[in-house]
Amino acid sequence: MPRNYPKGRTETCKFSVNWKFKILDYFQGYILAIQCSFKYECSVPVLQAFLFSENNLHPSLPVGKLTHVSLVVNVASECGFTDSHYKALQQLQKDLGPYHFNVLAFPCNQFGQQEPDTNKEIESFARKTYGATFPMFSKIAVSGAGAIPAFKYLIDSTGEEPTWNFWKYLVGPNGKVVKAWDSTVSVEEIRPYVTELVRKIILKKKDEL
Repeated sequence: MPRNYPKGRTETCKFSVNWKFKILDYFQGYILAIQCSFKYECSVPVLQAFLFSENNLHPSLPVGKLTHVSLVVNVASECGFTDSHYKALQQLQKDLGPYHFNVLAFPCNQFGQQEPDTNKEIESFARKTYGATFPMFSKIAVSGAGAIPAFKYLIDSTGEEPTWNFWKYLVGPNGKVVKAWDSTVSVEEIRPYVTELVRKIILKKKDEL
């Protein structure tokens, strides 16, 4: 059964090491926290990756066992890839989400300074311009020493570190990173990989009935 964690509660989770985090928020099984202490050697297979956010997104949602496929993307509003990617990402979300799949968008201003606005402005742009319905997180760093642990996990798992906007990481429901693609690979080229993972989830659920 999913547990409903109140904000501010401190939990101790045991995987390969012990660590503590203070829960500030969460979204569909993803812990959103900015106060934590743990050894990064714990690759967090159960919770996929720890997504750090300053936003308070859907605080009433419980944390439970993940059953989602996720496409994690570092987005930017003023990039040459913005229009084509946002349109295709929203279409993918519309076709396959949100029960078995979600695009997880992380604004980032590291590449070409092409995401200069505030978190609220970025989200408003995505919602109003492209009708984006997928989760939008706070602006973060995705590469280098300042990269958040979620992206360090993605990079360590694939050996692929973002060098520009709209890198895409496909994560299965078991928390393992399946594959990574750079900005030049279109969302339509990735769609078959996502569809296959979602199909497997649906078939597994049918078998369990």
